[in-house]
Order: sequence, then C-alpha cells, then structure tokens
Amino acid sequence: MTGPTGAGGLGGLVSRVGSALRRLWHRTVHLWRSSLGFRVVVVTMLLGVLVLTAVGTYLYGTIAQGLVDSRQRIAAEDSLRDATDAQKRFDSTDQTDTQAKLTQFATTLINTYRRDAGNEPRYVVLTRFEENTSPVIVGPLESGSVGARFIPEDLRTQVAAQPDRQHLQVTTIEEGGDTISAVIVGQRIDTGVAGDYGLYFIYPMHREREIISFIGQTFLLGGLALILLVGAIAFVVTRLVADPVRRAAITAERFAEGNLDERMPAKGEDDLARLGMSFNGMAASIQQQIAQLENLSRVQQRFVSDVSHELRTPLTTIRMAGDLIHDSRSSFEPTVARSAELLHHELDRFESLLTDLLEISRFDAGAAVLEVEASDLRASVDRAVDAHRTLAARKGTQLVVNQPDEPVIAEMDSRRIERVLRNLVSNAIEHGEGLPIEVTIGSNDSAVAVTVRDHGVGLKPGEAALVFTRFWRADPARARTTGGTGLGLAIALEDARLHAGRLEAWGALGEGSCFRLTLPRKADATITSSPLPLSPLAAEAAEAAEAAEAAEAQAAEAAQAQAAEAARGPLGPGELGPGDSARAAGFADDDTLRLRRIVPERTP
Repeated sequence: MTGPTGAGGLGGLVSRVGSALRRLWHRTVHLWRSSLGFRVVVVTMLLGVLVLTAVGTYLYGTIAQGLVDSRQRIAAEDSLRDATDAQKRFDSTDQTDTQAKLTQFATTLINTYRRDAGNEPRYVVLTRFEENTSPVIVGPLESGSVGARFIPEDLRTQVAAQPDRQHLQVTTIEEGGDTISAVIVGQRIDTGVAGDYGLYFIYPMHREREIISFIGQTFLLGGLALILLVGAIAFVVTRLVADPVRRAAITAERFAEGNLDERMPAKGEDDLARLGMSFNGMAASIQQQIAQLENLSRVQQRFVSDVSHELRTPLTTIRMAGDLIHDSRSSFEPTVARSAELLHHELDRFESLLTDLLEISRFDAGAAVLEVEASDLRASVDRAVDAHRTLAARKGTQLVVNQPDEPVIAEMDSRRIERVLRNLVSNAIEHGEGLPIEVTIGSNDSAVAVTVRDHGVGLKPGEAALVFTRFWRADPARARTTGGTGLGLAIALEDARLHAGRLEAWGALGEGSCFRLTLPRKADATITSSPLPLSPLAAEAAEAAEAAEAAEAQAAEAAQAQAAEAARGPLGPGELGPGDSARAAGFADDDTLRLRRIVPERTP
C-alpha cells in the first residue's frame, strides 16, 4: 500500500506544480499582451543582461589575463635572481668530493629557496637532464608535495635545448587535494661534477585565484543590482509616458460611452501636454457637432411628428369627401369615375404613409414599447399570408408555407411581428415576378426564425445592406404595384431590433431574394444561432449533398445484396432473394408514387 500511495502523491504533486506553472505562464503572456510598461521593463532588462554579460565577460577576461601576466613577470624576475644565486653557490661549493655530500648540499639549497608563508607559496625542483652522462647523480630533489611530476615534458625539453635562457609555462597542479593553476619557471644549472640539471620554480596562483573569484562575485552581484536598477528606471520612465496615454485611453472610452464632458488633464508644454490639449480640442469639437446633430434630429423628429399629426385632420376630411365621391362614382362619366377610383386609391396610400411616418418618429424618439407575450409564431405567419392571398392571386403568385407540426412558441409582440411578416410577404410578391414564394418556419433551443424566399429579379452585390434604408428602391424606374410607402422594411428592421432579434437579407441576380427574421425565444435571451439558413443556395447544396450520399448508400446496399445473392447460389421454388425483395419494394414505391400523382398534396 505504501508504494502506490507514495507514487500517487508524487504524481499529484507534479500535476499541481504543472498546473501552477501553466497558470503562471498564461498570466505572464496576458500581462505581456496587455501592459506596455511590462513589455518595456522586460525588454530593457533583457537588453541590459546581454550588454552587461558582454561587457562583464570582456572585463573579467582582461583582468584575469592581466593578473596572470603580472604573476608571470614577477615569477620570472624572482626565479632569475634565485637561479643566479644557486649557480654561484654551486660554483663556489667544496662539497663535491662524494655524491652524498653533493646531494646534501643541493637538498639544503632548494629547501632554502622554498616559501610557505602567506598565500604566495613557492616550490623548488632540481632534476637531471636526460642528455646528462655524468656518473654522479643527484636527485631529483623536491622542496615539497609539488614535485617533478607536475613539470611538463615540453618545458623540460625547452630548458635542455636552450640552456642559456629562462623558460616559463602556466599549467595545472594538484596541491593538498586542490587543483590550481601555477606558473613554472625553468633554467639550466651547472652542478659541476654532476653535470647540467634543470632548476624549476613553481608558483601556485592562490592570490590570483582569490582576486579573480572576488572580481567575478563582484561583477555578478553588481550586474544583478544594475539590472534591477535599470528595470526600476525603465519602469519609472515608462510610467511617466504610459500613464498619460492610459488616462487618454480611459477618457476616450468614457467619451465613446456617451460621457461627452470627459476631458484629459493637460499640464505643461511637452508632447504629452500637446496630446492632451489636442484630444480635448477634438472632444469639444465632436461634442459640439453631436449637440448640433441631436438638436437637428429633434427638430426633424418633431417636425415629422407634428406634420403627421396635423395632416390627420385634413386627411380625415378629405377621406370623408373621397369616400362619398367614390361611393357615387357609378353616376359619373367614365373619366370622372376613374378619377374617383384613383383618388380613393391614393388616399389609402397617403394614410398608410402617415401611419408609417408616425411609427418611424416613435422609433426615432425611443418611444416604441413592446407588449410581449408568449405566442405561436405559426399563427402570425398564417395571418400575414392570408392577408396577401388576394394580392398574390392577382399577381399569379403561389404562396407556400413550410411549418412544423408542433407549436413554435416565443415571447414577442404579435402585432409588430405580424406587421414585419406582412411587409416581407408584400415585398416578395412585389418583386417575385409571379413565381412561387416560400415561407419557412424553424426553431432551435434559443431562437425562432422565419424566411421569406422569392424567385424574382434578386439583388445586386451590395444591395442586401441597403434594402432596409428608408425610401430606398433597387430600381427607381420600376413602378410600385402594391402601393408600398418605401418605409415598410425600415419599420420591420426597427421592430426586429426592438425584440433583440435580427432581420437579414440575401439576394442574387436571377436567383431571387430571401429575408430571414430571427427572434429569441425569451425576451431577455441572446440569439446564439439562427435555426434557418439565410442563403437558399447553401441549403439547396447541402440537401443535394445529402441526397447524393443517400443514393450512394442505397447503391452500396444493392451491390452488397447482389453479391450475397450470387454467393448464395440457385434459389428454391417460391423463394425470394434479396434482389427480388428490392424489386418488390420498388414496385410498392412506384404504386405509392402513382397514387400521390393522382391525389396531389394540399398546399396550405
């Protein structure tokens, strides 16, 4: 039990650490993207690290090389003095009678030159040249733990080849279990009866190593402190520049939200102060222009509203007189009777135009109010379609409604939605060129939708965004035949927006047009997606692809059935194979198809 539990605990710890690192990384990335000051500080510190690393490496190498060169120079001078003294002593000594006396003299001599005090020790080694053929042999002699084994062979060779010169080399030695660099200086010594020997002075560089280590630590600590100082300076400088920009952004956001009195504090005469003064001047100019436009808009709305209301009274009088004349037209001459009919028709259009103008003025003034209740969208569609069947019959247009069997419930203002649908159907009849018009209802979890598709002239590229403009017409030369006012689609768009819905248009030349109304199921809900496609061509392509896939599946099943029939062999009397069953099913389908042709489906 201990092993698995321990492994599970370790795995959980690793998982938590990984999650914490991922969260830290995501926060860092977000901070990098959202904070200018953070980016400036990080980039400045990284550049500072690169510069300090390059400069510190160069200075560190230069100082270290200077210390080594100084140590070599001091070692050369010191060893030359002692080597000259040693040669004089060998020349003047009288202890050359026996090998033992000469060895004792040489041992005493090299121990005299050894140093152990402080952090600048020195070791002395006396070794015989390989070319020396004297029968008297001394040594090799060593003054301490650092002996002849640390003297490089190439240095021995150089000392033997050039006996009149002093030779120096830097190498690595081991002293007391520690590895350290050392300067070794070698020179030839004539010992008399024992022949030529090499005298080597070994100088371990303890002091230089301590100095270099101290310099490295100083560079590291000083570099870290300098990087932090540079980061702090970059942060302060960035704040000095970024804070006014941040205040400008906050002021601009509040200004965009409608707080037109927002201004930036501008002090001084520098660039940031000029930015603040320029922004304030721009804000004041925009505020003034918006105030002028609002005043003009209020004047226009008031004018439209007043004119519409004032025209109601004379229109009522004219309507009464027009109805009286229209009712008496049978007693008029044909031309006067026709004029009475035209007057009655134009009075209807005039009254509709006044009604639409009043509705538009309510939308502009923000006075439009919804009367929301849960209603079946199918009922509104049926009423809108039934209201235009007479007009559609006069134009030779067939109205086809595709709706689900179950109710399509949504919280809406039925009066306004029905007005939207009447406008869409009327517009489709106007531009449908007598071809069938399809009205389709759909729904999903968040929204309900209605599409009105005609197969008329269609729309040119870019006109789908203009059809909801007030009084806009795709073809100004085209005469209206349904008596529209030019405000129907504009009012329909405002009704859809009032419901937090969408009204969209699609069209293509020669393919007709399609309008889609999408409403949320709940009054305070948000539409995630529309249940019906806006482009009929895309829907038709999807249906064709599904039909092709179904045909391929049926062909594959038939091929499998034939293969199974062939593998089965001859059939017995009265036995049906898979192919016979498929043919029988096909005959049944053909009979059903003939019945459907004899008894056509009813069109709603």
